Amino acid sequence: MPTHIILIGGGGHALVVAEAATLAGHALAGFVDDQPPALLERLGVCSRLGTLESLAQFSGPRILCIGDVNCRRRLAARIDLTNAFNVIHPTAFVSPSARLGKGIYVGPNAVIHSRASVGDHAIINSGAIVEHECTVGTHCHIAPAAALGGNVSIGPGSLVGLGARILPSITIGDGAIIGAGSVVVEDVGNGAKVKGVPAR
Repeated sequence: MPTHIILIGGGGHALVVAEAATLAGHALAGFVDDQPPALLERLGVCSRLGTLESLAQFSGPRILCIGDVNCRRRLAARIDLTNAFNVIHPTAFVSPSARLGKGIYVGPNAVIHSRASVGDHAIINSGAIVEHECTVGTHCHIAPAAALGGNVSIGPGSLVGLGARILPSITIGDGAIIGAGSVVVEDVGNGAKVKGVPAR
């Protein structure tokens, strides 16, 4: 029986989450968003249920569909996500020994390998690779085609940019930003912003 999911947000990231949810056999109850007109509405993907404040009226499963890490963290602190639901694209691979929190999006062709751990409300985007024994913190965004080598630790609220590479056993601190295409060869501190090859 399909799960009727409430999408929180109606923009570009919500569009890909909506499609993945549908392909995985779930139904969309609709979305909530404070910024009309939302993309989901304009494209006729699903209907607006109301503003974020109206979310309290609904008890069904929901997922944060906001790509921006900081915005997602702020919203998670403000709204009820008790019924947060994971949306996993059918082409993704999630190891049976991996541990997933709640409210996670896993995009097409993404990989979460053996004994990896992904925290609540994280995004593992299209084609991203989270190798064995990695830890991805809450609210992280691992962008499309980014790759984490084995035993990498990513602190909560961090962004690993498009196509970035993190070498094995590296630790990325809380709230760090790794620039697109970067190759990270050493640990990165809390709140740091690094880019380049090697990333500095």
